[in-house]
Amino acid sequence: MSSVLKKRKLTPSEQWRPSSAEQQQQHFQNSQEERCGMSKKLLVDVDSGVDDAQAIMLALGAPDVTVLGVTCVHGNTTVENVCRNTLRILKACNKLEIPVFKGADKPILGTVLDPGHFHGQDGLGDAPDPNAPGLDLLQKENAVSAMIRIVNENPGEVSLVATAPLTNLALAVRMDPSLPSKLRGLYIMGGNTESRGNSTVCAEFNFAADPEAAYIVLNDYQCPTYLACWEFTCYSKLPWEFCDTWLAQDSHKARFMKQIFQHSIQMSKDSEQEELVHGFISCDSYAMAAAVDDQFIIESDCYSVSVELTGTHTRGMMVVDTMGLLKKTHKAFIMKKVDLERFKQMMMAALN
Repeated sequence: MSSVLKKRKLTPSEQWRPSSAEQQQQHFQNSQEERCGMSKKLLVDVDSGVDDAQAIMLALGAPDVTVLGVTCVHGNTTVENVCRNTLRILKACNKLEIPVFKGADKPILGTVLDPGHFHGQDGLGDAPDPNAPGLDLLQKENAVSAMIRIVNENPGEVSLVATAPLTNLALAVRMDPSLPSKLRGLYIMGGNTESRGNSTVCAEFNFAADPEAAYIVLNDYQCPTYLACWEFTCYSKLPWEFCDTWLAQDSHKARFMKQIFQHSIQMSKDSEQEELVHGFISCDSYAMAAAVDDQFIIESDCYSVSVELTGTHTRGMMVVDTMGLLKKTHKAFIMKKVDLERFKQMMMAALN
């Protein structure tokens, strides 16, 4: 929210706190009309682990950004836990008026990929929260239906940020093939460019968790598409010293993040993956930062991309068509270099 909005007197609708999903939705619609103006409109699809929390908080801390809704999907934990975690994150940011929708609980084909315990069993570091919001605050509308509706209500204005397995997005485009043409842009944390896996030998987790969904999305979403791939996030890591400063801010949001992040920090520093040991990687926040700030991406490659579906070791691996052999007309922007000073500023503002 901009400094101008911070200084003005709160309206009655903003002072009100929702007590049910239906009241919550009505309150959000009223306050959205008051605040939207010329702000960027985001729809966020998450599997709320800790880095999803960081990405959501980055968006909520950015000026002139309106989050129209958060859709939840299986991934870092069960979709039920994802919904609980998302509500906890929004509560920590005093943003429970933002509607949250429950989506797919499993991939299109195959079995659920074991996410391991990098984010804890519950997805938020197993940090206790006796005052966590209840699931009664979830919207009754399904995430896929909500995604289609929100985009159709705001044609050409919504940037869709996906920081999770792409099941909800794949189902949405199959239900409404015109959906991508109505998006302002699509920002994805997922895929890989050098065959480096982080959950299987050759695949990044979000794509490995639902390869068919990733294949559908990369082929059917013919809108401006920006990819923050696994290797890119590793090359763009921040020093642990920055993480210490970031978490040391004197705010409720910083204390919340410090609590849920401790498990993942220790897992990173104890990891056998060298890229995790030597720096702070907030994977999902890079995709969110690109959606929030048009000046964030400094350099990118532009290629057609797809996903391997049948390989014994390569299922879920992103295929980058550098030679144009796939004869696809749509190309994605693959992030190569970003403004890390801007990123640090956005991250600091997220917990301020």
